[in-house]
Amino acid sequence: MKQVNIPGIELRCSKFALGTASLFNAGSKDKRYRLLKSAVDAGFTHFDTAPYYGFGAAERDLNQVLREHPDLTVTTKVGIYSPGGESQFDTAIFLRKVVGRLIKPISRPTKDFGLSRAKVALEQSLKRLGRDHIDVYTLHEPDPESFRTDEWLSWLQDTVKSGKIRYFGIASTIDRVGPIAEECIGLCQYVQVLDSLEGREADLLGRYGLPMQVTYGYVSGARKNGSTASVEQILSDALKRNKDGAILVSTLKPERMKQYARIAETAQ
Repeated sequence: MKQVNIPGIELRCSKFALGTASLFNAGSKDKRYRLLKSAVDAGFTHFDTAPYYGFGAAERDLNQVLREHPDLTVTTKVGIYSPGGESQFDTAIFLRKVVGRLIKPISRPTKDFGLSRAKVALEQSLKRLGRDHIDVYTLHEPDPESFRTDEWLSWLQDTVKSGKIRYFGIASTIDRVGPIAEECIGLCQYVQVLDSLEGREADLLGRYGLPMQVTYGYVSGARKNGSTASVEQILSDALKRNKDGAILVSTLKPERMKQYARIAETAQ
């Protein structure tokens, strides 16, 4: 798959990166591994995850693939945590998700942008991923008024110096990124932002002098706006829009991975 250098940082990765928010829904642990392996075989080199994804299972699922392919890179997040913690067995996760459809608090995440919890969360993510460092560590949909930006910036910079993370930033929507950029642009070293072909939300990054780095949401955004264009056409247009950065995609079908690779190679 075509590779790119993410603007503003020294991270080279595949043009499409794989998001793991829905990975647990692929089925058994073996099926989830095969899905991730099919992505690697198709040329994906960057994976996006979080402690909340699969209530910890997504990070654990990536462990084996990352060990088998040490050159792969990964983004994980901090600030949103799983109900019941991130150490649950698959059966417990499944039951919590099913029951949570009827009783919302059962599967509702918690938000905590306190640094004391973040320090523990970082160590836990490293353990689940089986790595001694994380390539990109992002604040997960932070509310601008919910945390001390100066304290976070200082801690993240110190964590880079310690070697436990390479880069840090924000993973959110532009309405959350904007106020943080205005108050503390240093926290926006890396920005992963929801974008769409119709709304062009990521254009607002330019207001703060920020490049378009990693964007996501194109297919779901197009469908929400009533588009009947094929996935291939939507993603081809997305590649033209975010021509310098990378785009997050997601699927539960291993056969889709080669399709993504083909789209990345043929898009002009």
